[in-house]
Amino acid sequence: MTLVHAQPRPTHAQPAPRRVAEVMDTAGPQVCDDMSVEVALSVMTAARTGRLVVCDQDGQCTGLVTRPELTAVRDGSAYSDRVRLRDILGEHGAFTSPVTPMADAEHAMRSRRLGALPVVDRQGGALGLLALSR
Repeated sequence: MTLVHAQPRPTHAQPAPRRVAEVMDTAGPQVCDDMSVEVALSVMTAARTGRLVVCDQDGQCTGLVTRPELTAVRDGSAYSDRVRLRDILGEHGAFTSPVTPMADAEHAMRSRRLGALPVVDRQGGALGLLALSR
């Protein structure tokens, strides 16, 4: 057995800033952006979740939808069964990278008033979800 001697860390050294990858949750249910609002609400109910990661036909993340958003669209006067998730994504086309410093991601989320943000890889695939604790 070989002993390894660790060098004490200087007391003035600051730890590296936390990255999004260290605190993100799993992405949860992912649905296609051509799904109707009604079906998406049903998926949320079955999955017992309040949000869905939305992807395009190529599996690239295009955004995030929440139950309150979908309910508001469904209950709106302009609603029809032809409304698809891609039609309502709006501001939720925002993403972050797993290597983004947490401070930067939190600032972006607070300034845009986003409760959650998809975390995507370099190809745009959903890796996880970053949610602000309230």
